Amino acid sequence: MSSLFCLEVAGPFACFTRPEMKVERVSYDVITPSAARAVFESILWKPAIRWRVQRIEVLRPIRFINLRRNEVSAVVSPRNVQQAMAAGSGTLGIYVEDERQQRAGYFLRDVAYRLHADLHLAPSCTEPLMKYIEMFTRRASKGQCVNQPYLGCREFAAHFQLVNRESPAATPIPETRELGWMLHDLDFTHPADPQPRFFNARMEQGVIQVPPFEEARG
Repeated sequence: MSSLFCLEVAGPFACFTRPEMKVERVSYDVITPSAARAVFESILWKPAIRWRVQRIEVLRPIRFINLRRNEVSAVVSPRNVQQAMAAGSGTLGIYVEDERQQRAGYFLRDVAYRLHADLHLAPSCTEPLMKYIEMFTRRASKGQCVNQPYLGCREFAAHFQLVNRESPAATPIPETRELGWMLHDLDFTHPADPQPRFFNARMEQGVIQVPPFEEARG
């Protein structure tokens, strides 16, 4: 069995936020490698395995939509969490009515992708790779997942299915364009301060080849 897997994912909305947009949410034109990796990890994630996205195929025309939605503007303070843990009790709730704010967003609509990723073992893992290959194949074939896959934002749920040799062929959109610098993933060399890494993305006839993470730039 091969360690290379393909998933077809789709959804009515998606938002793969550009990090340079500080206030409003503006999506990249297509799914980012980090968001694609998260889809695979939502089906199977273990400390012993790593997913590397190799290729992204865009199956539907790239279309945007403007939406306004409510968000909360605050998060629970880590200091309050530590104090509550030390005391054994505390108030950690956020009152939505007090923290609600309306923000505009420039999202994708009616998206569909085929995501190709390779499954690898972590350097410290001593278990056979086949164990995880069979585990992922079984879970993905049955539509099972650890948490609901999503397209950039958790409220934008994704439908997924495993693509195999018996699956009907899907043709990427016949479009070529420069996508510019795109977020590849975060570098967790220093867990307390993860750094973003970028690559110069290009879509060729609906297909984006994703370089290895080591070739991405900070």
